[in-house]
Amino acid sequence: MADAVIPAAILRNLSDKLYEKRKNAALEVEGIVKQLAQASDHDKIDAVINLLTNEYTYSAQANHRKGGLIGLAAATVGLMSEAGRHLEQIVPPVLNSFADQDSRVRYYACEALYNIAKVVRGDFIIFFNQIFDALCKLSADSDVNVQSAAHLLDRLVKDIVTESDQFSIEEFIPLLRERMNVLNPYVRQFLVGWITVLDSVPDIDMLGFLPDFLDGLFNMLSDSSREIRQQADSALSEFLQEIKNSPSVDYGRMAEILVQRAASSNEFTRLTAITWINEFVKLGGDQLVHHYADILGAILPCISDTEEKIRAVAHETNEELRGIQVIPSEEFNVGSILSVTMSHLSSEWEATRIEALHWMLTLLMRYRQEVLSFLSDIFDTLIKALSDPSEEVVLLALEVHACIAQDEIHFPKLILYLIQNFRADNSLLEKRGALIIRKLCVHLDAEIVYRKLSAILVEEPNLDFASTMVQALNLILLTSSELAGLRDLLKKSLFNKNGKDFFIALYASWCHSPMAIISLCLLAQIYQHASSVIQSLVEEDLNVKFLVQLDKLIYHLETPTFAYLRLQLLEPGKYMWLLKALYGLLMLLPQQSAAFKILRTRLKTVPPYTFSGQVFKRSSSGTVTPGANYFGEDGVINENQLNGHGEINFTLWLRQFEKVQEHHRAHRKSSTLSRAASLSSKDIQRMEEQRQQHPSVVVPEVSMPLSRSSFKGTGQLRI
Repeated sequence: MADAVIPAAILRNLSDKLYEKRKNAALEVEGIVKQLAQASDHDKIDAVINLLTNEYTYSAQANHRKGGLIGLAAATVGLMSEAGRHLEQIVPPVLNSFADQDSRVRYYACEALYNIAKVVRGDFIIFFNQIFDALCKLSADSDVNVQSAAHLLDRLVKDIVTESDQFSIEEFIPLLRERMNVLNPYVRQFLVGWITVLDSVPDIDMLGFLPDFLDGLFNMLSDSSREIRQQADSALSEFLQEIKNSPSVDYGRMAEILVQRAASSNEFTRLTAITWINEFVKLGGDQLVHHYADILGAILPCISDTEEKIRAVAHETNEELRGIQVIPSEEFNVGSILSVTMSHLSSEWEATRIEALHWMLTLLMRYRQEVLSFLSDIFDTLIKALSDPSEEVVLLALEVHACIAQDEIHFPKLILYLIQNFRADNSLLEKRGALIIRKLCVHLDAEIVYRKLSAILVEEPNLDFASTMVQALNLILLTSSELAGLRDLLKKSLFNKNGKDFFIALYASWCHSPMAIISLCLLAQIYQHASSVIQSLVEEDLNVKFLVQLDKLIYHLETPTFAYLRLQLLEPGKYMWLLKALYGLLMLLPQQSAAFKILRTRLKTVPPYTFSGQVFKRSSSGTVTPGANYFGEDGVINENQLNGHGEINFTLWLRQFEKVQEHHRAHRKSSTLSRAASLSSKDIQRMEEQRQQHPSVVVPEVSMPLSRSSFKGTGQLRI
């Protein structure tokens, strides 16, 4: 039937290799179809379209396919207003030609669809998704001419869509979402262009579907093409502005995307994501409750970002989020936020760890009971924070610990954990011990802290650690400005019940260190007992460690802490036991040490006083000689008499000290024997050879105390 309608010459020219002949033949087809349309002979029109489709557009010959496309466009022009009823026959073969292997065929397909679209306009919308999919592919075509033709067609289709009231955004979004992850730069430009155009149409709610393609837009921010990055950023900025002006927004779905993008390796993507999160926190409020933990997890790393702008926005967002107070519920899970906070305590970045601890304090203040219910899960992590290389992190961790320990049930656990960690990690005690103890005493009651530490150390089975720990606590007590109140309390030990109780509480564990006991007695002004302790020391006690501690004590006696003691030396008759104790310490010091010279110089300034009926005067050489003046025992203070209730039994406590020290001596002896037993036969042989080669040099035995050569520097004692 179609052959009878269209002359053979026209059909022959329609497949000619010359474009002009094909064009003229197409004009003839247009005229024929126009006449058939005027006659309403749709059967013949269908036959003509089928002929052009089957015999030409689906032909194996490229020129036939080109002629068929031109013919279909011409037929559509001829149909005019009647074209709509035949679109389902006309458009599919044209769309099929977009995938043709011949670039010229693809070009003519674009041209044909362009002409068809100009005629049918709005009726064209029913094929929009197929056309969009085809244009998406053609935008990245390898042939420049095809790309140009596709761009022209794309602009026309955009115009038609913006004018149409039949366009379905709901049907289009799944196709858009599927294409958003394409990496081709031409396709990305094409997609951003369509998003921008559709968003500009008042009747199309692109904002409502933003979560479907938001991730794709963020993905484009890291594109290698600057133009694509700018287009994506422009589109995102426009959407963010719309969000600010919109009364209802689905923040939840988008928050999940933003959290992921805030961890992007691309700097611009991170900045844009954290900026969006900042606005969401300000605008979203309660809608984001379920996502608070995820948002916090995105913010904390950005606080330590290398880019200053990102850090600034992250800090602002962090403060905004912390300022929101929410009642715990199914949506607001304190445990989730706590988990995020704890996970970032192991961050390699100091600023992130600091903010994590600030969040911990905030959670403790607002949701104390909920946080404490997770204490067993977080305590070890918080303890490890005390070993952090950053002092600020350590101070904050201590504040958190102190906040937890405000409950009586948790305080003993904290102190016990500290002792255990100090025992396990000696470097923690050396580097952070003083700081940790001092700050705990600031945040908590200093007296209670020291009492608890002492009570635990009394039962400490590791004698070496107990001694080291007591020495550290004693040093902190003597030097820390935060513990001035405890020092004042100890000075009243002989007159005040609280002071006496505190002295006894410390004495029990201070027995692990002779020098700590002597320091405690000097601090508490219990000089007679200090002298008794000094007199009780035996040769084994006078080792290098003891002399190092004694060296330190002598230097401390010259500090403001012991100013009262030095002033008491002006009244030797009243403070005879103080003088006797100091002379006892002097006798224990090596004469060439700096500490000996310091203490001897100090004692030279003391007015002369007699011991046991003898008057002591100093000669010009500094030696003590008998004199004529005599001071009786009336001025001597007896500690047992001064104690109002006579409750401090110094004789009993001296025995306790001697008993503990005997344990230490036995432990040292056992350790020495163990080390000696561990020496290999080669070590013993080497020592024997040294004796034979150098008989004048004394090779120290393992059990021998260290000699004076163990001291480093002239007259100096070092650990």
